[in-house]
Amino acid sequence: MCQGFFRYVSVVVLAFLAPIAAKAEAVSFDTGWKHQKFSLFSRNSYGYEGRNLSIGSDGSVSLIYKPLPETAWGSQSAAWSWAVERSVPATDLRLKGGDDRNIALYAVFLPRAEAERLRGAKISTLLGNEAVRVLVYVWGGSHRRGAQLDSPYLGARGKTVVLRGAGTGAHSERVDLAADYARAFGGTAEALVGLAVSADSDDTASRIAARLSDLQVK
Repeated sequence: MCQGFFRYVSVVVLAFLAPIAAKAEAVSFDTGWKHQKFSLFSRNSYGYEGRNLSIGSDGSVSLIYKPLPETAWGSQSAAWSWAVERSVPATDLRLKGGDDRNIALYAVFLPRAEAERLRGAKISTLLGNEAVRVLVYVWGGSHRRGAQLDSPYLGARGKTVVLRGAGTGAHSERVDLAADYARAFGGTAEALVGLAVSADSDDTASRIAARLSDLQVK
């Protein structure tokens, strides 16, 4: 009788918790993404196709950014698929001015109070903020998978997390934002305010043809 009672209680508790469990939030590739060029002659191209983002780079570098709604600020993980048809050579991602990569996905975090104050701010403003913390998930470079490197541009405010070395192929990824944040910066992330995507081929004067699909946070 006791066992049956506890099984009943377990079922009731699970039924109660199911509606409040965190749900994945899809991040669409649409006009909400803003293109941040780093020079007048930037030639990166991004094709917005709903679930899919096509990426082209020809000896250039630029970045696109999308702020996330407040409902996604507490996200603890992210998932996506990506593919590279044409790759830059392997580079040292720790080297400023020599760190070409096929795709970089930026997860941009702020303390809650700063997130509210800077709601809707441009990516250039956010990256210049002393309180910002950025995890940069990268396909490129010559480093082992899982390596966490100092950012040559953001200093202590950013970490590069290597997921794939330079080369072609197609893969699906799932990352633990909370664990990676704690490892990189210590403490707990308060607000995931936005995501950015970049392609970088200017240092090696090479070309990139790639795609990122089915991006979601949870």
